[in-house]
Amino acid sequence: MSEPIIQVENLKKSFKVPKKKESKGFFSKARNIFYREWEEIDVLRDLSFEIQEGDFIGYIGANGAGKSTTIKLLTGILAAESGKVQCLGFDPYQQRYDYSYHIGVVFGQKSILEYEVPVQASFDLYRKIYEMDDTSYKKRLGFYQDILGIEDLLHIPVRKLSFGQRMRCEVAASLLHQPKIVFLDEPTIGLDASAKKEIREFLKTVNEVDKTTIILTTHDMKDIEQLCKRVMMIDRGSIIYDGDLEQLKRNYLKEKTLRISPQEILHPEKYKELRDKTESILVTGDIEHWQLSTDKIQLGNFIRELLECVTFSDLNVTEPELEDIVRHIYEVGLNV
Repeated sequence: MSEPIIQVENLKKSFKVPKKKESKGFFSKARNIFYREWEEIDVLRDLSFEIQEGDFIGYIGANGAGKSTTIKLLTGILAAESGKVQCLGFDPYQQRYDYSYHIGVVFGQKSILEYEVPVQASFDLYRKIYEMDDTSYKKRLGFYQDILGIEDLLHIPVRKLSFGQRMRCEVAASLLHQPKIVFLDEPTIGLDASAKKEIREFLKTVNEVDKTTIILTTHDMKDIEQLCKRVMMIDRGSIIYDGDLEQLKRNYLKEKTLRISPQEILHPEKYKELRDKTESILVTGDIEHWQLSTDKIQLGNFIRELLECVTFSDLNVTEPELEDIVRHIYEVGLNV
């Protein structure tokens, strides 16, 4: 295996925050304004991981888990208190200027485009900042125009673009210089289904064609499912899962729902026996929703037995969304 493109070892980061104190009366409140007591909060605790070139990583966690702090350390915005951070052979904080030529960053809530001028003017600015020659620039811009469909947007002031149009241009501007690593923070937040699909297809193409390493932080689990093979899950400053997305789903898809519309019950006793094996049953009109635990039954055998004792007008199996699985892990803990 080749050398990792990103190496993080025993990374620690903490912040000082004011202590919460109950203030009673005017003088007590005034004293707390001028004489605050502070406490140190550990945001990252001995964080360690490696990322290879061409990886598409889903970096997920609850609010306050440490995702944004990690990204700020990897992009060189913050310095670590202890531990090692190395990206593309650079120390992101100490060598931030040289390192910035090789990375791209997309923040869903922050724009890198000039608000009052046409999109093309911002693209020209970034061409000069990243010292791109005319041939490379035109080739790259043409590539983005084809995939993202932004050709008709280039001469429109950013303030006149819809949110979806602006985000397509934001992503193109961030990747214009063909960075080796791209950090995405909620790139599809607030977008409609069509715009999300366009952004996802573009990111998938860039990852596959250019072998660009992409680290995605998002609360939209559909982004993770459709783009990422590997997931890193952080909780209270520590990685609690780092591995294959499908493996995570297999380990935590312990319940499935059998949605059936029975017509004729051929063997009532057997049918009752199967119903008794369910965790719960919800009936809405002619449709029954059977909740099944895959720890207790073998789904294939269960459905085969069911088909032998009843006829259906409809039968299908659904499973929990990835979002529900992640929420469950944060509530009860991880035992992968």
